[in-house]
Amino acid sequence: MPHIKPKGSFVALVTPMNEDGSIDFEGFRTLLNWHAENGTEAVLIMGSTGEVSMLSPEERKAIITETVKMKPGNMLMYYGITGNNTATTIDYARYAKAEGADGAILAAPAYICADNDAITDFTMEVLDSTDLAMGFYNNPPRVKTDLHWDNLLKLAKHDNMVVLKESTTRVGQVAQVCAAKPDMSIMCCCSPNLGLVIPTMALGGHGTANMTGNIIPQEMAVISKPWETGEDAFACRAAWLDNLSMLHYAYSTINPVSIKTLMRVIGLPSGPLRKPLQPARPEILQKGLDAVRDLGLVEKYGFAPKPGLAAE
Repeated sequence: MPHIKPKGSFVALVTPMNEDGSIDFEGFRTLLNWHAENGTEAVLIMGSTGEVSMLSPEERKAIITETVKMKPGNMLMYYGITGNNTATTIDYARYAKAEGADGAILAAPAYICADNDAITDFTMEVLDSTDLAMGFYNNPPRVKTDLHWDNLLKLAKHDNMVVLKESTTRVGQVAQVCAAKPDMSIMCCCSPNLGLVIPTMALGGHGTANMTGNIIPQEMAVISKPWETGEDAFACRAAWLDNLSMLHYAYSTINPVSIKTLMRVIGLPSGPLRKPLQPARPEILQKGLDAVRDLGLVEKYGFAPKPGLAAE
């Protein structure tokens, strides 16, 4: 049976934490339901936005086990499975499959700076390891490895490969992948500095795998809707320009510092960052609060700001 391919707004969730640093599972439930109600079509749990590299193996498996039980409706539940080597990544993939995940996302393992052939082979081994929908996150700013479109199109031939998330700055790479019409969804990071969102959607992309949807899910759903009519294109452009201040704020520090700091202040489940990460500086946070005010988000989403936290 063919895998379902994600489309639209694919939000990389934060990992909500309690004040003692433990995982806030009820916070996960609140966030998942909120996203389902506000147009998010898929979520990625334990991506880089979810502070995955600072979670223990036991925490990572517990998050999969507990959150799959919280799936709201038809929203797809994907999990970050990248380990520090091939064997651990396969172990996470098989665990996610056994627990009932809809899919998984992997990237090149951090820090090792493997070449493209090695990472292509690594990804193929993981794709072969279990019958689960999977995607590849091409994220050279975080892991250095940067797959060429030839590598990506080779991976696209695998039955388990259903989505690509691009985080390069090369529109030409996106064009080459779109032109090949692979049997997978083509998405991009929502960072305005990479400049990929409007070109990707214009070239036939299927949505965005985004971080900013943690704050503006309805707006990111509009931006991420595949273009089927001229109205879709104009709505995407308008939403992109209208929300540019929030998009820039989201990427004003390393993720998820800006997003998680702001979420905590406006009353969304978030909790503290895991050390050594520290909250966004007051002058940075203020830009996020200004965007919340200017965009009318408190009224729209019913946020409950906690001004005292802004000083922490």
